[in-house]
Amino acid sequence: MNRNDRLVVEVTVVGKDRKGVVADVTNFIFKNDGNIEQINQRVINGLFGMQLEASFQQREFRKEPFDTELKSLAKKLRMEVKVHYEEPKRLKNIAIFVSKESHCLIKLLDAKAAGKIRANIVVIVGSENTTNSIAEKYQIPFYHIVHSQQTDAEIEILEIMDRYNVDLIALGRYMRILTPNFVWRYPDRIINIHPSLLPAFPGAYAYVQAYERGAKIVGCTAHFVTEDLDQGPIICQESFRVRQRDTVESIKRRGQKLEAVTLLEAVTLYLENRIQVNWGRVVVKNTK
Repeated sequence: MNRNDRLVVEVTVVGKDRKGVVADVTNFIFKNDGNIEQINQRVINGLFGMQLEASFQQREFRKEPFDTELKSLAKKLRMEVKVHYEEPKRLKNIAIFVSKESHCLIKLLDAKAAGKIRANIVVIVGSENTTNSIAEKYQIPFYHIVHSQQTDAEIEILEIMDRYNVDLIALGRYMRILTPNFVWRYPDRIINIHPSLLPAFPGAYAYVQAYERGAKIVGCTAHFVTEDLDQGPIICQESFRVRQRDTVESIKRRGQKLEAVTLLEAVTLYLENRIQVNWGRVVVKNTK
């Protein structure tokens, strides 16, 4: 199939585990003359998640009947089935998730304002209300989502993502752990920035761990989010040398500047279609 004639469709299936789901979905793709490019499925605590990427002949594909039949299949399976179309001619829509810290958020918003990001930043979701004024300054809708249970928060957030037709989610120091129920709906479309050179020093207090262990090089990692905390495919990493006079606070300040730059780099690579994930490893395509 010629790449110029190819339409790529991503189908995600999430729901209570039951037999026959993979067969039903793959048969649906074949019946519609699609070619399965990749497929992954997992079951965690009785929750089934599948991510499938299929390609179709652009000229022969009919979107409306495909969507209608897929809704019927979802009803039959008693699962949530979503479809995401790769549309190269449309600017992608980005959602930014934040908590208290604003450095990554401001970096992305400034890059958009300067024309360095070819995408629409359509919504900001905050687990805290501290960045609301920044959203107002840039005239971007802000949603403060507070729930004692993350699963409850995600129900509300998923509705917001659908409303704004979000293609990519950037976690700009969002200090909540996303559940598999959420992550499986956006395979390789959630980018996180972590304050250490993964796989070392996971968790929220990476700079403190680095200081206490006497690390001589400290950095940060931009990676895709999976159901395994801080274990997703690494997109890019940056680092700096620790000086003798550095304290935890000075390391944190230096690290935050680097976090913002690295997250922007990862988002830019994604938007330029230069990232490919092969067997859990990110390959960055050269533009030359």
